[in-house]
Amino acid sequence: MNADTDTIRARVREQYGRKAVSTAEDCCGPGCCSPAGYSKEELARIPEEAFLGEGSGNPVRHADLQDGEVVVDLGSGAGVDVFLAASRVGPRGRAIGVDMTPEMLDRARRAAASTGARNVEFREGVIETLPVEDGTADVVLSNCVINLSPDKTAVFREAFRVLRPGGRLVISDIVQERPLLIMDDDCGCVSNAMLRADYLTTIRGAGFEDLHVIEDRPWRESPAGVDASALTLRAIKPKEART
Repeated sequence: MNADTDTIRARVREQYGRKAVSTAEDCCGPGCCSPAGYSKEELARIPEEAFLGEGSGNPVRHADLQDGEVVVDLGSGAGVDVFLAASRVGPRGRAIGVDMTPEMLDRARRAAASTGARNVEFREGVIETLPVEDGTADVVLSNCVINLSPDKTAVFREAFRVLRPGGRLVISDIVQERPLLIMDDDCGCVSNAMLRADYLTTIRGAGFEDLHVIEDRPWRESPAGVDASALTLRAIKPKEART
C-alpha cells in the first residue's frame, strides 16, 4: 500500500467514522448527502438508524432481486442497501455488507441486532480485497463508494471474482466528465472519481459484459458545465468464461 492509498483511506475512514457516531445532520460535503430517491415504502423496510443519506442513487431498486439470492454490498456504511436488499431476497437469501470503517460497522450491527435481522451480515474489510469467497454472490451492489477507492481496477476485479457466473453488478457512483483538480470536496466523491469513459472501460476490462447505464444525472456543476455525474449502471458476469 503506497502513501497515497494510506492517505485516502485514512481520510475516508475518519470522515465516515464521524458521520456514523454523530447525531447531527453533519454531512461531510454537500454532494454526498442525498436521499437518493428512496421511497417511503423502501425506508419503511429498514431500520431508521441504517439510513444516513450518503448515497448517489438507489441500486437495490434496479437489481431485480429475487427470493433466495445472495447480495454483497461494497462499502455498506450503516447498512441502508444491505437491509433493503435483505428485505427483497427474504429469509432464504442473504445480504452481506463490507466496510472498512469500524464505527459504521458498529452502527449497522446494532441495527441488525435491534431488529432481529437474521439474513444480514457485516464484515470488516476494504473493497479492493473483499473478505468474500469466490462465486458467493448473485448480485454485487455499491452506492457512492467506489469513487473513493484508490484502486478502482482492483474493486471491479474483486466484484467479478465474488459473483457467480451470470451474476449482476448494480452500482450507483460518481464519475468526472473532464479532468478536475479538486483536492477537498464531498469526502473525495468528486476529486477521487474517474473520468466517465475510463470508469466504464475499467468495468469492461474486469470481464463484465452487457454494461448499461440506467440513470445518469448531473452531480456537480460549475460555470464550465457539468463537472461530475451520478450514474447507476448494471453489468453481467458471463455465464461462461471467454476464450
